[in-house]
Amino acid sequence: MRAKHNRPVITGEPERILVVKLRAIGDVVMCTPVFPNIKKAWPNARVDMLVEEASAPLVRNNPAIDSVVVLPRKTWERMPAHTAWIESLRFIRRLRSARYDLVIDLFGNPRSAFLTGVSGAPVKAGFAFRGRKVWYNTVIEPRGDQVHEVEFNLDALRRLKIPVSVKDPQIFASEQDYSYVDTWLSSAVPRGRRVLGIHAWASWPAKAWPGEYFSRLARAASSELNMSVVMLWGPGEKQHAENIAEAADCGVLIAPPTSLTQLAALMSRFTAVAATDSGPMHIAAAMNTPTLGIFGPTNRDLQGPWGPASRVVYNKDLDCLGCNLTRCSMRTCMNGLSPEQVLEELKKLVEHT
Repeated sequence: MRAKHNRPVITGEPERILVVKLRAIGDVVMCTPVFPNIKKAWPNARVDMLVEEASAPLVRNNPAIDSVVVLPRKTWERMPAHTAWIESLRFIRRLRSARYDLVIDLFGNPRSAFLTGVSGAPVKAGFAFRGRKVWYNTVIEPRGDQVHEVEFNLDALRRLKIPVSVKDPQIFASEQDYSYVDTWLSSAVPRGRRVLGIHAWASWPAKAWPGEYFSRLARAASSELNMSVVMLWGPGEKQHAENIAEAADCGVLIAPPTSLTQLAALMSRFTAVAATDSGPMHIAAAMNTPTLGIFGPTNRDLQGPWGPASRVVYNKDLDCLGCNLTRCSMRTCMNGLSPEQVLEELKKLVEHT
């Protein structure tokens, strides 16, 4: 088995390549540098990406991706079990019919490993996560506990001997996206005024910074930094954003409804974005907007906002940071991080803008 996994991986130039990255929006953002590097190495290859429904809009405009293949996991979960089973078999049949020469699994959960294994591709690459590596014939040693997730994804290319010259995540909003957000901004924010975007939602309860703290941060940004503040929100998050804006009592704006690419376009127009560790935080950084990540249970060095224009703030007095707990009864890392501490880092972030 070891010899099989370590044999030479690619001979010649592959014609059809599939890159697999399921689930979280932030994870998808951080794997986007993989695509321009593949295209630079093999400009004539067709490069597709397999994602789930929620993340698909983020990569549909990417010029280095020829087609986005959507795994409709959420749709299957709403179906009767026998119907979902039939649909999953049809999906596998379509996957095999694409006749990929190379499949790269950047996610490495049981489903993505299985789909890679049954794809029929001669070269199937994935990370050595427990028993899942049996689905691959080219195994990548994972460094997820040592390097930023962007570098973790690029390790797959290094294993395949693909040169890495692009490292920055990229999101491509359309002209219509920019037109939509510019129309809203021109009516909501005085011309020339600096704007702070705040995304206050956290997918894990342990990552949440108190809403009261966000209100105080918004109030301070308005009064001390003379910034307009816009609360950002996604599905199921609007009420939380409105509560923070109301408590701030300083004219905080609520962003209009946006798609993911419209959100990216909107944040690209901001002076800065402050957010907990979340998909929107990574989108803001990918749009080259100075981004302040508010961190606690996740590792700031491994999952922080990418790029020299971004910073992180965290409770430096704790030794339990980066625990990766999704829930915590104490939440000292977040509750003990004061708005004043975050404001000081925000000032450093925007002082040269």
